[in-house]
Amino acid sequence: MRKGILGRKVGMTQIFQPDGSIVPVTVIEAGPCKVLQVKTVDRDGYDAVQLGFKDKPRRLASRSERGHVADISSKRSAKLKAAGVAVVTKSEGEPKKFIKELRGDAGLAVGSEVLVTYLEGIKSVDVTAISKGCGYSGWMKRHNFSGQRATHGVKKVHRHPGGTAAGTYPGRVRKGRKMAGHYGTDQVTMRNLKLVKIDLENNLLLVHGPVPGPAGGYVVVRETNKVG
Repeated sequence: MRKGILGRKVGMTQIFQPDGSIVPVTVIEAGPCKVLQVKTVDRDGYDAVQLGFKDKPRRLASRSERGHVADISSKRSAKLKAAGVAVVTKSEGEPKKFIKELRGDAGLAVGSEVLVTYLEGIKSVDVTAISKGCGYSGWMKRHNFSGQRATHGVKKVHRHPGGTAAGTYPGRVRKGRKMAGHYGTDQVTMRNLKLVKIDLENNLLLVHGPVPGPAGGYVVVRETNKVG
């Protein structure tokens, strides 16, 4: 399994290297993450570890969210216990704001914590997050098209799309044509980013380069599997 941890994007800054060069970095608050579930091939059909990041106030959590991390008595659980069904081990903690599964067998136990020390010795990581939403955007902003000419013969339509289909045949706009529409809020993964520094005292990761999403957005940091 590739090692991984959940976190929150803090922002960008720059640090100086010993040789005096400046490196732009993204600061990520990573962990501590609680291990909520450990899934196995025998019981679930695949190996995975479910991590939770940042406590959620109980008054804002639903009963199912509270029951996911703690043993809450219910009619269903009472029937399962009476039937002799093995109850899944709970992490016995607070509900979490951000929960993700990482595929693979990491050898972690339910209820244990994953800290930034878990990533020590790793040189590069893949960071996954939701990109910033830009609403309904035009084709130039959304697809980086150049637009129409700004010369004679083009009057106040420099940002218009122009032709979008052929003539008589097929007589319609083909599916998949790049046009204006909803832009952003997509899952984006920045691969093979260099892990510049790990701040063990403040639970921070300093990653070389940009990370998708706004400051304060949740991210998944995993050991990269890219070679070269």
